Amino acid sequence: MKMRTLPVLATGIIIATASLLVVAQSPDKEKQKPKTWPEKAAARFGDTPLPDQKALIESNLPKATVEPGKERRILCFWRCEGFIHTSIPFCNYAVQKTAESTGAYKVDLADEYSVFTSKNLEKYDAVLFNNTTNLVPNEEQQKAILDFVNGGKGIIGFHAAADNFKKWEEGVAMIGGVFNGHPWTSKGTWAFKLDDPDHPLNAAFRGNGFWHKDEIYWYKPESFQGRERLRVLLSLDMTKPRNHDPLKNEKFKKQIEEGQPMDVPVSWIRTIGEGRLFFTNLGHNDSTFWNQTVLQHMLDGMQYAMGDLTAEAVPSSGLNKEAALAPAEAPE
Repeated sequence: MKMRTLPVLATGIIIATASLLVVAQSPDKEKQKPKTWPEKAAARFGDTPLPDQKALIESNLPKATVEPGKERRILCFWRCEGFIHTSIPFCNYAVQKTAESTGAYKVDLADEYSVFTSKNLEKYDAVLFNNTTNLVPNEEQQKAILDFVNGGKGIIGFHAAADNFKKWEEGVAMIGGVFNGHPWTSKGTWAFKLDDPDHPLNAAFRGNGFWHKDEIYWYKPESFQGRERLRVLLSLDMTKPRNHDPLKNEKFKKQIEEGQPMDVPVSWIRTIGEGRLFFTNLGHNDSTFWNQTVLQHMLDGMQYAMGDLTAEAVPSSGLNKEAALAPAEAPE
């Protein structure tokens, strides 16, 4: 009998010992998990972009379309309270190198809400929200941002800038809408059409629709400002079957049945008071920031937002524009 109980006792000892080890190790693991924003950013980004990636960005920098009317300065804000995109440091690097190579602006990077004061914002011509998510500026900071753009300055948003301000209705309206999923994932190559082929901010595409690998959002219908308020520059080319494939998913079918529009704008501009907004949903993938054509589109939008590049911002609704569709097939 005693011999039979020994294995059981041994097993029990092993289990108990293992449990004690788990309990002992758990606090250490919890301590190691990033908690603060600087810790999360360091863990997510590491040393990126790497030297070869920096070289790719530097070899594909855009050219300034117009000379700045005066010395310009952009505040590039890159904090996240939600999902953290790996492309953030790639964008920061591209924005810095574009500033150096073109002279179109100077740039300060920031990730603390304390920069959003009326006094501090006085020295900037535009605020760029670089893939920021779930930002929660307080009421004073919200007012500073709105006064900034209404007073004649610029707001620029890349990709996840539309996954922000969910408790701040005016902030959502300022950008143009808020995230409602991304059927078109970062691993897919999607077709895009130029809604306004002759618009100055679409000059980089030379009048042609195109294919591009990136993640594309659609927006909560109740939040999206629509073509009645926005000048839509790019949108998904929904004449292409590949763009419809993700919508076969039951989740997305249900959203369409519940009123999610099939119209999927991607880049747009608008006036806000005396100021200007440029937003593009491009920018999820790291590689987007060494795509020269997209970088040119972004720089032109930035120069518009800063007030140097003149462009018509009359809303798209009612305009008789023939879109330039993407080629029938994606390039190999």
